[in-house]
This record gives sequence, structure tokens and C-alpha cells, in this order.
Amino acid sequence: MNLIPVSIDSIHVGRPLPFHLVDKDGVLLARKAFVVRSKGDLIDIADRGGGLFIDGVDADALQRAYLDQLQTLLREDKSLGVIAGSKLSAEAATRRTATDTGRIDWFDLQEQANFMLRDKTPASFRDRLDHIHEVLTEQLRRNPDGTLFALIHLSSTETQRYSATHAMLVSVMCALASREVLKWPEPVETLLRKAALTMNIGMTDLQDKLARQPLPPTTEQRGVIDAHAATSTALLARLGVTDNTWLEAVREHHTQTPGPLRGKTPAQRLARLMQRADMFAARLAPRASRAPISPAAAMQACYFDENKEVDEAGAALIKAVGIYQPGSFVKLATEEIAVVIRRGTNTNTPRVAVLINRSGMPTVEPTIRDTTLKDYRITASVAHRDVRVQINLEKLLPLTLGTTSDRPW
Repeated sequence: MNLIPVSIDSIHVGRPLPFHLVDKDGVLLARKAFVVRSKGDLIDIADRGGGLFIDGVDADALQRAYLDQLQTLLREDKSLGVIAGSKLSAEAATRRTATDTGRIDWFDLQEQANFMLRDKTPASFRDRLDHIHEVLTEQLRRNPDGTLFALIHLSSTETQRYSATHAMLVSVMCALASREVLKWPEPVETLLRKAALTMNIGMTDLQDKLARQPLPPTTEQRGVIDAHAATSTALLARLGVTDNTWLEAVREHHTQTPGPLRGKTPAQRLARLMQRADMFAARLAPRASRAPISPAAAMQACYFDENKEVDEAGAALIKAVGIYQPGSFVKLATEEIAVVIRRGTNTNTPRVAVLINRSGMPTVEPTIRDTTLKDYRITASVAHRDVRVQINLEKLLPLTLGTTSDRPW
């Protein structure tokens, strides 16, 4: 039995247990669905068993209970620091799910990123950030196309956790451009990924609010937006970030600095790549005040700089993630509508899965098409809002598995 320690604070008093509680030797203390009536009773159980533990097979249930607890505290406007004691147990469960099995619940990770961006306790913030960074890094190693697919799908379809999803997508896009095209060293890529995850931390609440707000930003909100780079930098410093390149990159990620990357400082190079990825992801996401544009149109917008010239950072992003990115929709020469599942050897010839046939009806099962073939060439990009079909991530993500070893960069 693989035992995972559980903090008392991670268990809801007065609710059915979502798992069996056992002692340090694996002996049952309380069965699943048992209702612990008081905090005192829970302490007695823990003292009797030398602590509280669950079987590793119940790790997913622990993670769900932990996230539910966090959501409750957030609604009550309490500091996330008060649940620091349960953090390690929940993260152990998440790591098991994400790294041992290779599968990941993207909705759970989205929720974890949501809490990380709101955590004002230095120690727990850095632990949460490191964990999310670790999971994304592992997913990029295992399946970069699946990682893009999940995050572009989430960015294009929902607004509840806009800031968290946006941060993860920008981080992943920057990582791929850095690694596959610009060939930056791994330590630089690591710093870039973390800077991208945290660049908008100073306006997390406002970002989420604006995604659901039907009207344009007010004058006061515009002031917060204009100041958020400096606000984010100051907040990160208070949370224990001491790396000057990281802090400068966040502070400068909205500064307009066209021109070759080689003429910029290390921090300015990171900031420029973050800015172009930020621009792409923002145009992709739905807002209550406007509809999102197609991924191909969003990517084109970041390709040219402020002087209408090809932007080196924007071009690197397009080369890394493709003109038609995994998770985006396209129309084929056959009149079929397909979702992109894998990047191809060229930026405009990905592998796709047909979801709507030429008669406009959903397919029973996705049909794989190779868009390098003339009969299945892509004729147009299609916005998510124009596709009336429900995406099942669990069903489609396995289709994204493949190799990019034959890509020319």
C-alpha cells in the first residue's frame, strides 16, 4: 500500500469522507463516506493512528477534496496561507497522477494555476508555481501537441479561469519557441516559462472579471491594466522572486521594442517573446464583450511588429506552434471541418481529425486526415464559435500523441 499523508485541514468536517482514512501502518481508521462530526473527533482519530493517511489509489479523490477546500476558502475571502499544511499532501497526489501515469486532468491543473496566481504567501506560492511549472514541463516532454491542444481548447471555449489558462498557454508557447526555434539554453527556457506564468499576476482578478464583463474596461480598470506590469513585478518581489532577469522581463513584457532579438538584453528578449505570445493568446480567448478570432488570424496578428515588419519573436512562435495549432479548427478541401491534433513538418500542414462531415453532420468517430495531401489540404481556418460540436478532451487527446522528430528545426 502506497500511503500518502493527509493534513487535518484538508478534510471537511460534517461531510462524507471521499476516501478511506488509515493509520501509519495502513490500518483502517474511518471508512469512505463516514461523516466526521467535529474537528475534535478528527484530531482524536489522527492521534489514535499516529497521523492520517490514505492509500495512493485514492490520490485523485484527495486532489478533488483539496481543490474543493481551496475554493471554499477563496469564496470566504480567507488567506490561502491558512491551508499550507494540506498543500504537500495534495501536491503529492497531483504529482502521482501527472508523472506516474502520464495522464493529466487539465481542468484540475487549470484550477491549481488559478489558486497559485492568487496566493499571497511566499512559501506556498513558490511551491505551487514550481509544481505547475514541473507538470507543464513534463507534459511538454511527453506530448507537446497534446499540451497545446488542451490549452488552446480551454482558452477558446471558457472564461471562468481566463487568467490561469492564459498564463499556462503563453508559458507553453514561449517554451516551444525558445527550445525548437531560437535554441535558447535550458536555464533560459526555464526562467522564461516561469516569467510567462507570472507576468500578469498583478491583475489576475481583473483579468478574470474582464473576460466576463460585457462592457469595455472602465477608466479605473484601464489604469490597473496600464500599471499591471509594474504591479506584477513588485508583487513577485514580495513573494520571494529575486532573479533580476525574471523581474525585468515581467516589468517590460508590455513595452514595445521592435527589432532583432540579438540587439536586446537577456530580459528584453524574454519580454519580447512573452509579449508576442501574450498578444496571440489574448486574441484567441472569448470575452463577454467580443467574440474570439480564429487561431490562424490571432497568430498572424503577432507576426508583424509595430513597424509592420516581420517580428523575429512572432515568427519564432509561428514556426514553433504552426499556423494551424493543435486544438484549432480548419476547413478542408473536402468541405469537412476538422480539429488540428498534431503539428506537421510544415507550419501549414498539420495532422487533423474530422469532426463534421461534408454534409455538416458530426462524425461518429474522428477520421484522421493528412493535410499534406492535395485532396485534404486546408482551405480556411475556422473560429471555435462557428463549430457546433462538443470537444471531449479525454477522447481526443490520445490522437495528439506522435513524434515531431521529422520536423525540419
